[in-house]
Amino acid sequence: MITSASDTHLIKHVIIDNFVAPKCDEFIEILYQDDDILLINKPSGLLSLSGKNPLNWDSVHYRLVNGQKRLTAAFPEAKLPRLDLGTSGIMIVGLNAVASKHLNKQFQVRTIQKRYVAMVEGCLAVSEGQITAPIAKDKLLFPRVKICQSTGKTAVSEYKVLERLNHPFRTLVQFTPVTGRTHQLRIHSQFIGHPILGCDLYKSEQSENMAGRLQLHASDLYFEHPTSGERVHINCPHSF
Repeated sequence: MITSASDTHLIKHVIIDNFVAPKCDEFIEILYQDDDILLINKPSGLLSLSGKNPLNWDSVHYRLVNGQKRLTAAFPEAKLPRLDLGTSGIMIVGLNAVASKHLNKQFQVRTIQKRYVAMVEGCLAVSEGQITAPIAKDKLLFPRVKICQSTGKTAVSEYKVLERLNHPFRTLVQFTPVTGRTHQLRIHSQFIGHPILGCDLYKSEQSENMAGRLQLHASDLYFEHPTSGERVHINCPHSF
């Protein structure tokens, strides 16, 4: 309860936004671990990093740094990239400053390759192809982005149909993002008329309600191990 003007002032400066992530009861699965890196399976519905709103304290980073009670040890120097709240799947975590710097450089020069699987609405007629549609921030509808030919940055996504399903019509697709724009796969799917099921931001009249979660999963990661230099590929199957 707010009791004074000073309290009001404090709250306005502490709480940056009104979004509060739902509680996530699923735990983080460790797929691989050594002295330098972790490869983890992030559950859908868990923030990658704790939010500016103090109510959004729970995140992959928080759980790794503090440990998951009776499940995993604490990794106090853990550093990781961001993966959307609703997206599940593989994340790579640096466990020390040297490894994190090496991984960051790989992301910058795009030698790390990621693949995703998604269930999209409808039946894709073409079995594989490339989506090229520039993406810009939507200042009127934050945090959404938009397709914009004049102000958007180049965005390219390759796709391949894995399975076509009926009742209802939907398609399991493998995506390989060539660029790494915010919400790229989600808005590119909507752009071609096949939004990802369960997506709350880029949707049709029925696609959001066709699944209980965003059906987008980071399934494959290709990278160079920061210590051995070995080229590594890891796969994590989806569960939708």
